[in-house]
Amino acid sequence: MARGRRELEPGYMERRDEFERRRAQWEARAPTPRAPRGSPPPLSDEALGEVPYVELHAHSHYSLLEGASSPDELVRRAAEQGHAALALTDHDGMFGAMEFAQAARAAGIRPITGLELTVSEPGAARDAGPEVRSHLTLLAESRQGYANLCRLSSDAFGLRETDPRAREERRLDPVLPFDVLGRHTEGLIVLTGCREGRIPSLVGAGRGSEAVAALERLIAWFGTNQIFVELQDNYVRGDRPRNEALVALAERAGVGVVGTGNVHYHLRERHRLQDVLVAIRRRATLEECHAERRPNAEFWLRSPSGQARRFERYHPQAAANTVRIAQRCRFDLTEDLGYRLPAPPLPDGATPLLELERICRERLRERYRSPSARSKAQAQLDEELRLIRLHDLAGFFLIYHEVFQLAQEVAREVRGQGTARSRTQLPPGRGRGSSVASIVCYLIGLSHIDPVHHRLFIGRFLNEEMHSLPDIDLDFPRDIRAELIERVHARWGRERTALVATFATYRPRSAIRDAGKALGLPQAELDRLARLAGPHDGADQIPEELERSPHFRGRARARGWQQLAEIAQQLEGIPRHLSQHPGGMVIASGPLIDCVPCQPAAMPGRYLCHWDKDSVSDARMVKIDFLALGMLSVVEEAVELVASGRGRIVDLSRIDFEDQAVYDAICRGDTVGVFQIESRAQIAMLPRTQPRTLEDLAVQVSIVRPGPIVGGAVNPYVRRREQQRRDPRYRPRPPHECVQDALEETLGVVIFQEQVLQVARQMGGFSAGEAERFRRSMSRRHARAAMDAWRARFLAGAAERGVARAVAERVFDNLLGFAEFGFPKSHGAAFALLAYQSSWLKLYYAPEFLCALFNHQPTGFYPPHVLTNDAKRHGVAIRRPDIDVSRALCTVEQPADDESASGAIRIGLGYVQGLGPAWARRIEEERERSGRYRSLFDFVQRTGLGRREAARLIQAGAFDGFGLNRRELLWQLGLFSGAAAGGMARTPSSESGRRQLRLELPTAQDAVPLADFDDRERMSLDYVLLGLSPDAHPMRFLRGALGEGVASSRHLHALPAGRPVEVAGLVVCRQRPLTARGIIFLLLEDEYGLMNILVRRDLASERREVVRTAAFVRARGVLDERAGEQRTLVATGLEEVVPEGALRMPAGRSWA
Repeated sequence: MARGRRELEPGYMERRDEFERRRAQWEARAPTPRAPRGSPPPLSDEALGEVPYVELHAHSHYSLLEGASSPDELVRRAAEQGHAALALTDHDGMFGAMEFAQAARAAGIRPITGLELTVSEPGAARDAGPEVRSHLTLLAESRQGYANLCRLSSDAFGLRETDPRAREERRLDPVLPFDVLGRHTEGLIVLTGCREGRIPSLVGAGRGSEAVAALERLIAWFGTNQIFVELQDNYVRGDRPRNEALVALAERAGVGVVGTGNVHYHLRERHRLQDVLVAIRRRATLEECHAERRPNAEFWLRSPSGQARRFERYHPQAAANTVRIAQRCRFDLTEDLGYRLPAPPLPDGATPLLELERICRERLRERYRSPSARSKAQAQLDEELRLIRLHDLAGFFLIYHEVFQLAQEVAREVRGQGTARSRTQLPPGRGRGSSVASIVCYLIGLSHIDPVHHRLFIGRFLNEEMHSLPDIDLDFPRDIRAELIERVHARWGRERTALVATFATYRPRSAIRDAGKALGLPQAELDRLARLAGPHDGADQIPEELERSPHFRGRARARGWQQLAEIAQQLEGIPRHLSQHPGGMVIASGPLIDCVPCQPAAMPGRYLCHWDKDSVSDARMVKIDFLALGMLSVVEEAVELVASGRGRIVDLSRIDFEDQAVYDAICRGDTVGVFQIESRAQIAMLPRTQPRTLEDLAVQVSIVRPGPIVGGAVNPYVRRREQQRRDPRYRPRPPHECVQDALEETLGVVIFQEQVLQVARQMGGFSAGEAERFRRSMSRRHARAAMDAWRARFLAGAAERGVARAVAERVFDNLLGFAEFGFPKSHGAAFALLAYQSSWLKLYYAPEFLCALFNHQPTGFYPPHVLTNDAKRHGVAIRRPDIDVSRALCTVEQPADDESASGAIRIGLGYVQGLGPAWARRIEEERERSGRYRSLFDFVQRTGLGRREAARLIQAGAFDGFGLNRRELLWQLGLFSGAAAGGMARTPSSESGRRQLRLELPTAQDAVPLADFDDRERMSLDYVLLGLSPDAHPMRFLRGALGEGVASSRHLHALPAGRPVEVAGLVVCRQRPLTARGIIFLLLEDEYGLMNILVRRDLASERREVVRTAAFVRARGVLDERAGEQRTLVATGLEEVVPEGALRMPAGRSWA
């Protein structure tokens, strides 16, 4: 096949060896993965005794924006230097504790779990303020000590703070009241802290008697054997006299001394990065935060022998005590923490297995009426119950059942009585993933897909040799999920439930912006450079980018920009801040805060644990996923809009799932806004694959995924579907007859995850457990050695079944594609149903469906301005906000008389940028209470809205019905005085209960005739304030300057393939699939539709700034051979179209 033609194939794929090479380069830039299980046994006390020093005070990059090295870097450096043990004492949180413990155990180093805690106490007379904050170093000696660490950290972050304002302050700036420390002393070893510790700072200030009192208070709480005075010597001015005074203090009090390094980076060279991190945290430049930065570059991890010599000058036991402490700290975080799921509620005398079986058998009789279906269902249920009994999972399933019952309660309350959502008995949520294949999940309500009818394979979810708990993911509409999370916290308690954490890490773009700001480089230039970085680029490409870009070429060797390139590479992958997992939640039978610190989340009523999903998994905790699926919210709101506007109740579970009109729209690629099949690649493929059943759709939503693409499934499948349409009797041959059953429905190629397991078993002879372990091992980074072993096992099994080696090799390589993300069939079936339902709504109730899409942005692939133009093409008018008509959210306006006419969508007031939902609701409520607004002054007086926000409403056209043009209204607004039209809006809630007297003042004398904004200015303001324009597309104003030869999107359908053509449009999105060998796809929009542009690697490199940053692009090239809703133009040239005058457009979505 010619290269040009191959590149036009959907899912075009490079050779696997090339892909693996590039993926290895990508992984090498990624943060190093955590250590594998199966680590060496714990280090003995005898072995510890052979080293002269143990580092007991070290910070990783989980001391957020403070530590400059990862736990793995610290461990690897410690191993190189001969450390036998190492403590991690991050600031206030224990985000990296499990990751560090796993890495240390794998390296043969004893991990010591610790914490540097910020404590506060009332200031003394000689202190600067009423509160004094200081640092204290704590180490877990025992399991109880670890539990106390977790509780102290949780309290520092405000978990048990009752005052909302104080809780939020502690969440953002954690600090522990000092007296709380005295309630959690058991099992902890206390070091008196760094230079910012209370005792060292008092000693350094010459306040010896106060230092003695502070030390005596700690001794009274913890005991003499648990307290050590901490010495630090980093060549900082004052270190030596302070350490000598601290030694004298310790000897008078009868406590030990211990030397520590206060490590903040594993190599000395990282001190520059540490300085930059401090500047980022302070939101300042390096020059502006000189006082807050470390005083020198000596806070790196030194060798045990070097540290022993360093502290020998102060006290002969200062280093030896570090070893003794390490020998005492026998707590191992990698061992069982005692976490257990809550026990499910059971009737008297029942066991979890009996109760689960009772529920399932009762519901099986209700769901399966026909004898044949019931017989199949009964057989599958018996098999699943056998596996559940084998692995003792009945309680696990019953907890999920209890959560789902709670979700049903929440759904009833959120939806309300008598609404369309409640009357159609929609489930509160829907299952996704491999659990959809389980009949037990189906019967207890966790899935809405009948696994018997869809012939789903259970082995991906349950099998005899499974070594981990099965995954159950649940999708909910956003409003139900939000309330459900709070209800789970209320049901089990904030000390027993928490959302799983995630950490936003630096990528090239954010690294460029933050590091560059710290270095004092111009913000505009940093933004320009950041836009040139793609999602698959590493920060190591920044020097090349500076040399390659004509704009930056002259600065590539300037010191500031060279420092930026160096620092950004070090910054890449470092956590920037704590966030919450999209839906993962941990529920425990006992206090979760004895296992992991927990804290309030940014969203009120939610609580986070300090560990990400990997650490939660390493701790053998169960993560329950409550995921928000925007399309579920969309379809539920659409059902409500249909009921309120047309008086019809739509039950989406009872629509015709064989409606050929719906499939016709899908097969045309008319799927903008439709769930899962709306992307550029899907729209290009749908006219070729022509899905005509839900089973076809299950394949369709699953095929445009990295797994099938890298596995080489996409092009063969598409060609075979086309062949089947030409010849209905065509049946493709599978790679070998032994996998005929497994691959028949996907035309002989592997598309679903279950097929990986089935082919591994049927061709490679794997057992069920082996197949599942093979699938899991593929998804791990750096698994090449494991894959070599699996390949040998697979080829041997295939040979036993008479499969030719070349065939077996090719099939195994296809399976390896699923090292990338792919769907199980059960997941595809669940998403296919929602894809069809959304397509059905778009076809028959387009205004309601599109209105719901507007109200639930961001959802799906396209921004609102693309949805706006698609709505217009489907006869649905988009009307701008109107102060006397619009509600806070977008609404549907039904046609008055013409039954055949489509409705229109009225944009909500909340869409106006800078207004906000609270003010939008306030405006709506005031209108409902007191009637329509009669003038601009009446509006401002009644609502109390500030001048800036009122001006935005005027510019968006919300006051167009008042008879004045927009410039005249802005003039009139400027004449108002007093609080009613102040520069800033007051808080809506402060005004909502007040009624103002209306002053009937004349305004005619204020009117001044002014020229209105022209059409172009209105359109530009629309995009700035609404993110869309109800009236015009920007290409309408640019087309005249492009010349006669530039075709529009509506002309492409009629043009012959291979013909040179020029097009131009607004860039909607940029994509560079990792599997596409450097090819970038641009999706352009003009006033008539969308255009797909394929940009080969050489052209993308040559015109890099145009591809990455231009808002409008002009492309020359040739059309591909295929017809359809979206033709592809293979570009041979690209130019930026620069509009005359300012024209701010939404940035296209970028995956390039």
